[in-house]
Amino acid sequence: MTILTTAVRDRVLSLPSDELPAYVYDLAALREHAAAVRAALPERVELYYAAKANPEPEILAALGPYVDGYEVASGGELAHVAKAVPGRPLAFGGPGKTPAEITTALERGVERFHVESEYELHMLGELARRVSPDARVAVLPRFNLPVASGSLAASSLAMGGRPTPFGLDPSHADAVVRLLTDGTYPHLELRGVHAHLASGLRAPQQLAVAESIVSWAVRLAERHRVRLAEVNVGGGMTVDYAAPEDRFDWVAYGEGLAELASRYPDLTVRIEPGRALTAYCGWYATEVLDVKESHGEEFAVVRGGTHHLRTPATKGHDQPCTTLAVKDWPHPWPRPVARRELVTLTGQLCTPKDVLSRNVPAPGLRAGDRVAFALAGAYAWNISHHDFLMHPRPGFHFLNGVEGQSAGG
Repeated sequence: MTILTTAVRDRVLSLPSDELPAYVYDLAALREHAAAVRAALPERVELYYAAKANPEPEILAALGPYVDGYEVASGGELAHVAKAVPGRPLAFGGPGKTPAEITTALERGVERFHVESEYELHMLGELARRVSPDARVAVLPRFNLPVASGSLAASSLAMGGRPTPFGLDPSHADAVVRLLTDGTYPHLELRGVHAHLASGLRAPQQLAVAESIVSWAVRLAERHRVRLAEVNVGGGMTVDYAAPEDRFDWVAYGEGLAELASRYPDLTVRIEPGRALTAYCGWYATEVLDVKESHGEEFAVVRGGTHHLRTPATKGHDQPCTTLAVKDWPHPWPRPVARRELVTLTGQLCTPKDVLSRNVPAPGLRAGDRVAFALAGAYAWNISHHDFLMHPRPGFHFLNGVEGQSAGG
């Protein structure tokens, strides 16, 4: 899906200039990828989609047949996802949940709560008593577990294995299990353990982390003589922006999870990928406005920028892209053209950080040509600072699904 598909290419070239920039999502490619991921996983491994990666309703719906549920991390996400894919199981995670958010989640019958602290556990227990007195609320305490030295070294983002605001310190595990099993909170049920420790790991490292989480959870349960129904080992499968053709090995990961699950036949293992499911189906399409030379380098300024596609600025990478030549030039003034082999693509913002991709091989790139930035299907529009400088918002196009254009957001 990194290669520009015919459907995406045709849509990018067909859009008038005043309808750019635009996000173009290939839903057929998304469904194909999600089906392959699901097929690689053993039956006893559940697949939840982390909606924070891309919460567009069309994306959520396209993933529906291939996922067991959705993970949400705020009251806003909860309401949005519940409306977009009604009736599907939801898990409510994230630090800093408010009483109002938890109350709403209880009223909506959320399937699982990932509890991040003892304070949150006390709050949930009391609110469950008030809001859901006749129900047992499933709880998975999230733990920031220690890992073997160097095992997260390759991660692009670590949420565990070191001091972070995420999850409970393992030293609190025994106290939390007692609170959930000694009758203090009869409306809460210890369903299992959650631990999302890092993002950007390849299959062997992901398997090693999953094995350490499951074995730690099993030892905790044995120590307290309780049964855990499930362990959530999180997401974070790598998406390599520098080498987009180098994909996460879902087949090897599935085989490893099958072996892990076979050791614990009464335990359900759950994963929560986000970026690795949707990144490859999305493109940020725009056009070149100007080409200029500065101190021996050439720059192409495009419509839009990192206020629409924040990931390259945030992660410090070059967004992979494809340039598309446009023959027509409708203006009477000269058409700027790149004279060098390499061009840096920047946006319209008044900041030197508004760089989408450096040193792109694009000799002859001209104003009016189109550029399609790949891997824009996750953590792109929804994490960007949309209103900086008040440029127009991009259009949204969903191919091979619910087509059209909306204001987004």
